[in-house]
Amino acid sequence: MKLDSKIPEGPLEQKWSKYKKDMKLVAPNNKRKYEVIVVGTGLAGGAAAASMAELGYNVKSFCIQDSARRAHSIAAQGGINAAKNYPNDGDSIWGLFYDTIKGGDYRSREANVYRLAEVANEIIDQAVAQGVPFAREYSGLLANRSFGGAQVSRTFYARGQTGQQLLLGAYQAMMRQVHAGKIEYLPRHEMLDVVIIGGQARGIITRNLVTGEIKSWEADAVVLATGGYGNVFYLSTNAKNSNVTAAWRAHKKGALFANPCYVQVHPTCIPVSGDYQSKLTLMSESLRNDGRVWVPKKKGDDRHPNDIPEEDRFYYLEEKYPSFGNLVPRDVASRNAKIVCDEGLGVGETGLAVYLDFRDAIKRDGRETVEAKYGNLFDMYENIAGENPYERPMRIYPAVHYTMGGLWVDYNLMTNIPGLFATGEANFSDHGANRLGASALMQGLSDGYFVLPATIGNYLADVKPGTRHGTDHTAFVEAEKAAQENIDKLLSINGKRTIVDFHRTLGKIVWDKIGIARNKEDLESAIKEIQELREEFWANVYVPGEKNNYNKYLEFASRVADFFELAELMAKDALDREESCGCHLREEYQSEEGEAIRNDEDFSYVAAWEYKGINGELKEELHKENLEFEFVELKQRSYK
Repeated sequence: MKLDSKIPEGPLEQKWSKYKKDMKLVAPNNKRKYEVIVVGTGLAGGAAAASMAELGYNVKSFCIQDSARRAHSIAAQGGINAAKNYPNDGDSIWGLFYDTIKGGDYRSREANVYRLAEVANEIIDQAVAQGVPFAREYSGLLANRSFGGAQVSRTFYARGQTGQQLLLGAYQAMMRQVHAGKIEYLPRHEMLDVVIIGGQARGIITRNLVTGEIKSWEADAVVLATGGYGNVFYLSTNAKNSNVTAAWRAHKKGALFANPCYVQVHPTCIPVSGDYQSKLTLMSESLRNDGRVWVPKKKGDDRHPNDIPEEDRFYYLEEKYPSFGNLVPRDVASRNAKIVCDEGLGVGETGLAVYLDFRDAIKRDGRETVEAKYGNLFDMYENIAGENPYERPMRIYPAVHYTMGGLWVDYNLMTNIPGLFATGEANFSDHGANRLGASALMQGLSDGYFVLPATIGNYLADVKPGTRHGTDHTAFVEAEKAAQENIDKLLSINGKRTIVDFHRTLGKIVWDKIGIARNKEDLESAIKEIQELREEFWANVYVPGEKNNYNKYLEFASRVADFFELAELMAKDALDREESCGCHLREEYQSEEGEAIRNDEDFSYVAAWEYKGINGELKEELHKENLEFEFVELKQRSYK
């Protein structure tokens, strides 16, 4: 299989504009003849559905929640990047592009990343026009703050609720088209399979989560905007409904899965407090603008943090990375938090936490100023941790947050299956081996508002309108039958072990052995343990309830089954990549100070895996898309 990324020729700054100029178009009177399915209603899915409906396409929008407003995009806190350069501190589209390429440790496509940086400015204008209440300076200009991996302030924000406000903007745009009759909106439906006819994606199979009805839906193109797979770790900052099922079922139908081992661990999360937890809570990276990260210099120093004098504090990020300090990228901050905790300098009952201290910011700027910036985040922390962060430093520790891996897509955001597109966190395309903070919202809205609505027309222009096969076609019938058989199989096992117990056990394996740091021995062990646990799952899981009604146990069982297979592929991908880059730290390939050492000669490629079946062991074939760097120099990252 030859991977054609379809990257246009020419200067980097002109690739996207030239590509749009040369794309095939669909006439306005023909757009109404096409049906497009969009699975997912977060920022990427909501923006895509709204934009395509505005253009005139007929859209079917599938939402796993009871409302699109519950999409996980709502949880994003700190902001969205764009190179408007309002602070006049030297930012530019090139600067945003370069920081993103470098932040991803040179494991992403130049053309995709530059387009992302270029389109970002339009996102801000679009959001403001929709009424998104970005913070403003006294002058009236939109305010900016800093995020990790950059030496400029380019992050636009709405206190600590940026994701929520942007989602409401996309939701309103989408609902406008629902009421106009251009979008058929179907909440509480979960995609179970994609249907391929004649080598093209022509529809999906869904389960109505209330009635249990399995149903086929046909269209001329299918868009997956279903988010990431961080919940494979059981404990993550993701909403519990976030899952990999839609993307994984597409993978099993032939869509390549790229870079699955690239998983971002966020350094600023509330630490684990007990076995009762089902998820973790993020504290926005924006807090690192004013909060200082430190641990006691001496092991076992259990004094109240306010009683530990300056000379006994180890501000490890500021000392190790003076150019960036506390605003190093997430992978660097997470790795260093693990290092100091492994050395016995961690704080709290478990020793798996570091301090994020606002003492100096409050002393410098006053409590009112700090409260205006971060008040809702401080309230959230106090509600969960039971401690007042104005009076005592927050305790934080890294947790799984975002996945850079996902379905392989070309420059059009189309997978290797014609007619099947993937947007936002569901694809792999823009962040390489590490995502910079405030870039997830940027990518989701870039894909949804500006990229996909243009590139999908380039595909549909070659699809003759009205060439439908009908949902009674063999491909639909067989896919429905397979989906029902899988459900029946889960319900028939009647074992003795709960779904949550299996998921928690899987998560511990994945976190311990495919987490912040990996090594050959642990990865090989993880593969074997995952295979054994998966075999036990299919023999001993207990799924109560019935198939023909609302059954959360059944939903989660199906998703956990997919997580078992994905986890094995993550381990295989990490084992195959014998280098360290970004979030992927192989302990065999690092400097004495714990910095990642890349191997550009052998591993400067996208690892795109093709599903070949499963029989005790997951069978996958590796395809490589070589990454070529024409415009930036490949060099080892340094934030010192």
